[in-house]
Amino acid sequence: MRILIIFLLAASANAGSEIAATVKTESGLVSGGGTGVRVYRGIPYAAAPVGPLRWRPPAPPPHWQGVRRSIEFGPACPQAVSLTLAGANLPKQSEDCLTLNIWTPALHANQRLPVLVSIHGGGFVAGAASLDVYDGEGFARQGLVFVSVNYRLGVFGFLAHPALANESPHHASGNYGLMDQIAALRWIQRNIAAFGGDSRRVTIFGESAGGSSVCYLLVSPLAKGLFHGAISQSAQGIYLPMKTAVGEDLGVDIAALRAIGAQELLKKVSQSGSAAAGVQFQPVVDGWVLPDDPAALFDAGKMNGVPVIAGTNTDDAVAMLLLTGASIRTIAAYRDYLTSRFGEAAGRALELYPANSDVESRRMLRQLITDLNFRFGARSVLFAMARRNRAYWYQFTRFDPVSRKLGTSGPMHGAEMGYVFGDLKKSLFTGTPFLPGRPEGFDDTDRALAKAMNGAWVQFVKTGDPNGPDLPNWPLVRASDPQFLEYGDTIQAGKATREPQMRFLTEYFQRLRQSPK
Repeated sequence: MRILIIFLLAASANAGSEIAATVKTESGLVSGGGTGVRVYRGIPYAAAPVGPLRWRPPAPPPHWQGVRRSIEFGPACPQAVSLTLAGANLPKQSEDCLTLNIWTPALHANQRLPVLVSIHGGGFVAGAASLDVYDGEGFARQGLVFVSVNYRLGVFGFLAHPALANESPHHASGNYGLMDQIAALRWIQRNIAAFGGDSRRVTIFGESAGGSSVCYLLVSPLAKGLFHGAISQSAQGIYLPMKTAVGEDLGVDIAALRAIGAQELLKKVSQSGSAAAGVQFQPVVDGWVLPDDPAALFDAGKMNGVPVIAGTNTDDAVAMLLLTGASIRTIAAYRDYLTSRFGEAAGRALELYPANSDVESRRMLRQLITDLNFRFGARSVLFAMARRNRAYWYQFTRFDPVSRKLGTSGPMHGAEMGYVFGDLKKSLFTGTPFLPGRPEGFDDTDRALAKAMNGAWVQFVKTGDPNGPDLPNWPLVRASDPQFLEYGDTIQAGKATREPQMRFLTEYFQRLRQSPK
């Protein structure tokens, strides 16, 4: 179970009420709301993927007559997560979910402002662009056009099935959610100028599954030329070999599967053998959207060579372990895990991640999973990208009040989001059993850190370089000199540490890729 299920746990942003100017898109006129920053919500960028369009590449968006009032978010894509558990206020769910939202400060269409496109997280099974944490007004007030995007999730977005591959002219199946993201980027290329945006200065941006999506788009030939910068935060499992999640146990009658309702399909999936085996519907190597394993593509230099920022948090793994109810709570269970994961190299793993007690084993497990699922991938992607363009590595180490409240040993997955958005009241956990109210307890250090991170992100979107006046000096990444910028109690440059662990994981991943799939 992916940690990013947490993305469900935030509350939706409120819709504006004041109608602003109309804008002409390729599908028709839209009107938005807001003052200073105009907001256009729920604009379709593709046709509803329902009926015969379920499990097909996104089709062109519908046309309409008159003015479409775009003041409410579109529905969340269907997802099989208990809202009772989540305690969240998600919008209604519907397969008619391929919409995007635009915040623009532009006063006229020819301003050509840089564009930041947000891809939400949620483990590819959950979440929505309408969650409060993704509100783009703060970025827009600093001269950016901000766009957030919904895309198909779970079985709707990532079912790979031989029958679907047989009907595809590309002999490919799965990755429909990634195709949605690419379709949204194409829509932006064709339409964003009408909102004052510059189609030649588009940066894609995401955390967790959103950060992973950014990495997959970097190596997808279908996304070439659609964006000009990339920011990947706490991407998960980028260098783990991709496995094809085949849903053959759902049946081979695709027409029948397309005919049943969304909730019935979610129920069917929950009762399937795939669910019992713990299979997640995730991006796959399909030979078209992703022509090969992303790790192999990065290592071979087959990527869209744009400037990139990437990084991780100190304790990225802790929320995953908390949510999955990890059973590894003793030194004996920890050693058994190392053996099952690393085989003959388990002894070396124990040397690098040593534990002599139950408490130490739980701490070391978090460190290992953070390295394995997050840090190694970010580091490897950055080294690959640095061969083609500017690459900047960050490490978020500030032990924020929310992470402390939740009892972690450092900043957990998603802890950086309020800092990046420049609004410490934003959290992935707001409105949940974890954090019923707004985040509290931030001090001057947190506020200064938020200003610096938000400023660097804005500067990068505008120029392709996070360095600028009144911003900390951020060194470039080079494989021969792997420097990063630490956002912690202080902001300072450092050189890569934990190199013995990274060398060990390099060998581990090489063995995995060489093993029969």
